Amino acid sequence: MNEKIIILDFGSQYTQLIARNVREHQIYCEIVPFNSEVKIDQSVKGVILSGSPCSVNDAENPTVDIEKINSKVPVLGICYGAQLTVKNLGGTIEKSSTREYGRAQLVDIEANHSLLKDVSSSEVWMSHADTITKLPEGIRVIAKTDGIPIAAFEVENKSNPWFGIQFHPEVTHSQKGKLILGNFLVDVCGCSQDWTPASYVKETVAEIKKLVGTDKVVMALSGGVDSTVAATLIHKAIGEQLTCVFVDNGLLRKDEFTQVLEDYKKLGLNIIGVNAAERFYKQLQGKSDPEEKRKIIGGGFIEIFDEEAKKIGDVSFLGQGTIYPDVIESVSVNGPSVTIKSHHNVGGLPEKMNLKLVEPLRYLFKDEVRKIGKELGLEDGFVQRHPFPGPGLGIRILGEVSADKAKMLQEADYIFIQGLKDANLYHQVWQAGAMLLPVQSVGVMGDERTYEFTLALRAVTSVDGMTADWAHLPHKFLAKVSNDIINKVQGINRVVYDISSKPPATIEWE
Repeated sequence: MNEKIIILDFGSQYTQLIARNVREHQIYCEIVPFNSEVKIDQSVKGVILSGSPCSVNDAENPTVDIEKINSKVPVLGICYGAQLTVKNLGGTIEKSSTREYGRAQLVDIEANHSLLKDVSSSEVWMSHADTITKLPEGIRVIAKTDGIPIAAFEVENKSNPWFGIQFHPEVTHSQKGKLILGNFLVDVCGCSQDWTPASYVKETVAEIKKLVGTDKVVMALSGGVDSTVAATLIHKAIGEQLTCVFVDNGLLRKDEFTQVLEDYKKLGLNIIGVNAAERFYKQLQGKSDPEEKRKIIGGGFIEIFDEEAKKIGDVSFLGQGTIYPDVIESVSVNGPSVTIKSHHNVGGLPEKMNLKLVEPLRYLFKDEVRKIGKELGLEDGFVQRHPFPGPGLGIRILGEVSADKAKMLQEADYIFIQGLKDANLYHQVWQAGAMLLPVQSVGVMGDERTYEFTLALRAVTSVDGMTADWAHLPHKFLAKVSNDIINKVQGINRVVYDISSKPPATIEWE
């Protein structure tokens, strides 16, 4: 049984960063909403309590029985998790006289403490409006900051170690944050740090074999790294029991349908290509709301997969390339958090569909998926390909989708992406694409007046897609791409560049 850390989530914006930090220590972890049942079996080595936008003094503050958890495994409470620890044990939490946000200096650190071993005075990151003003009996302070007297503490005389810290070790601003988390994970919880790409492949293949048995699987392919890696894992587990379906919804990139089909066949996958462009255009006619378009496109995919599965016969499972950010952004897994947007992989499944899901990448971040792809021996053309949204150009054409707009955007997008490759910028960017805006403006071409569409170019740098910064592409490059698009793509006379980061914006415009 795999060892793991559970991160109990109270809705913090930093929860995913905690997970990423744990996994960087080669330790598997799962984010579990605070209000779900916490199953502590032999595989669980420890529990981390996240921060929260709530106050522990709110009338309906999110809470759990931490003592019950600690009776089984070590616990580390971060920010809200630390304050909830103190409140549950009878201490006092009050509004800070000044909001404690930003950098602070960690001081008066207890030497050689298991949690703070090798942590000298360093900067940490604060982000809370409440603070601990009175500790209950049985809690000992093990570190302070230059601003607060209780930065880290230990709950004494418990069957398992139990700590709380009022700063965020998971953010990069906390200089020794990774070391502190490592101390908790390895020295306190005793994790063996054996969660590697090779071990993941071995364990996942075994799990798929057990789950699927002798049944058949139909796999949704998109051409992207997620579905390709997922399909390769499933194929490695069950071979010809897997049939892959690649659908041309008319919203793929230029020439992608033909090229990707050829590439998949080279991988030895049993694949069926379905040209359904007109079907999708018809379903999207007159629809402009982003969520409605996503649901229509996602529903259309599932309908086709269902139809193809019936043709194959006796299919029991639908394979998908769902990854963790899809799940996090689509479902309110974080208690108080809200759904940002629905993903075709995780929402909108029609009730009539009778296939069970197999999603081997559901709890991986994008960079982890790439590592698994390399472990499986996939070529860089697949592994290093930029992410591309499941609904495709359907959510990069703002407003109503049509065949003419799709063709226009395909041409413009091709010029942008090929330009990045030619300029050796493609691998410096995490994701890039063009957005066709429902905005027309006046232009001049030759001696003629034009009134045509505006195109927005989007390129970002990121690690996993949870946060992203706009890519600082050279002005000379952007000027050339803009000029090429306006001269070669009929219907576009203006090009702009998006310099928004995530948050507050998302990577896609819809």
